[in-house]
Amino acid sequence: MTAAASSHSTEISIMNAFRFVCAAALSLALVAPAFAKSASRMRLLASPDPAKIGRTVRLQAEVDGRGLGPTGKVTFSDGAVVIGAALLSRIGAGQATLTGGATHACAVSAAGGARCWGGNDRGALGDGSTKQRDAPVDVQGLSHDIVAVTGGILHSCALTSAGAVKCWGFNNSGILGDGTSNDRLRPVGVSGLSSGVVAVAAGAVHTCALTSAGAAKCWGYNSEGQLGDGTTSSRRTPVDVAGLSSGVVAITGGREHTCAATSAGAVKCWGYNDRGQIGDGTTSDHSAPVAVSGLSSGVVGISAGGAHSCALTSAGAVLCWGANFDGQLGDGTYENRSTPVAVSGLSSGVVAISAGEYHTCALTGAGAVLCWGSNSFGALGDASTPGSRPIPGPVTGLSSGVRVVAAGGSHTCALTSAGAVQCWGQNFFGQIGDGTNTHRSTPTPVLRLTPAVRGRALLSTRSLGVGAHTLQASFPGDAAHDPSSAAQSQTIVP
Repeated sequence: MTAAASSHSTEISIMNAFRFVCAAALSLALVAPAFAKSASRMRLLASPDPAKIGRTVRLQAEVDGRGLGPTGKVTFSDGAVVIGAALLSRIGAGQATLTGGATHACAVSAAGGARCWGGNDRGALGDGSTKQRDAPVDVQGLSHDIVAVTGGILHSCALTSAGAVKCWGFNNSGILGDGTSNDRLRPVGVSGLSSGVVAVAAGAVHTCALTSAGAAKCWGYNSEGQLGDGTTSSRRTPVDVAGLSSGVVAITGGREHTCAATSAGAVKCWGYNDRGQIGDGTTSDHSAPVAVSGLSSGVVGISAGGAHSCALTSAGAVLCWGANFDGQLGDGTYENRSTPVAVSGLSSGVVAISAGEYHTCALTGAGAVLCWGSNSFGALGDASTPGSRPIPGPVTGLSSGVRVVAAGGSHTCALTSAGAVQCWGQNFFGQIGDGTNTHRSTPTPVLRLTPAVRGRALLSTRSLGVGAHTLQASFPGDAAHDPSSAAQSQTIVP
């Protein structure tokens, strides 16, 4: 009986303890703080600057976060006067945050740093070494304030939030723009471009930048006229592209040619033209910009590949021209084209394009990735055997939820809505970033990378009066991100 009483007392004690633990857990759950939000980072762009009175000024706010990315509205103002508000769009908004070089890749991290992986023979990864890396490493000295990255054959560049350009890697003929021809294992500033730049684009062995005034500048190797200054002399520091001192809204570098899109929606190209990649109906080289046939308006995006070029129209259609021996123009043939041709099945619905060395990819508004051209090493990501495909086809597992696509030499990478980067294709140099050197014919997660996920809000206005203005954009934050804001000067002239 004593034993039975003791057992009953023990059970009561256990039950009371259980009730206490449950009550304490409930109390903690009720008062526990919410999960900490992630910081967001904003950049505000206004173009053209200066602008004439009555002309439309285009405002673009870019908000970087992590995970699913920032959501909601951005409010634009001129001092204390609200101009308007626009919703953040995330699909295609962060094209500049992910890049594929010839044998390497780079991305902007959620913390605003630059990280690279893959081939590193001449220091293209910027980590202070020439050691190949099969997973991302930090670019030395660029741990924050990076808004864009771009990769060439053996060099890379980044753009800071202050509008400065930094480059590193191979520097023959002044590709890095620092006034020398010395390779750099760490980033160096480009001469004369410490501020005022809004976009940067690496070609194979040349580099170009777009300023806030809408001017195009290029530097590096120039044997085919790819710098666009009317000569074939290589330049170790930036030079003005002839005739493009204003009105440029996008720029892209190919192997030995360059293209730009204007505010009027026209496309101009220059440089090597052996396959018709300039798009003017000839195969003659041009050391200064010439108009691309049939593209005098309506273009909102451009991308140059090895020896081909592509444009995205405001209707969401894709057109390509130039080399087509692997079907990289996507028109169902293998014939080179010296003027733009429509990509089969892509007459609408596309929001971003990216041209690689011998293949091309597109991102649809539904977040699907389609690729065409050479499938060497699995660059098209469709799990098929190597070969080529002259029309667009889906990438395995990426029928939705993709935000960014970036085509490299024989590899491709994408940023998904889950806030992860996946790559596929050639992996000799570790450019897939999965910790191996095994080629991948389907998308494979990149290790040790938390990428920036960008939202973009656009607003156009004609309400600004003559004089100097301080434009502002503010993001109130969302369930996962803290608020952020940015300011930009704008001048309106009579």
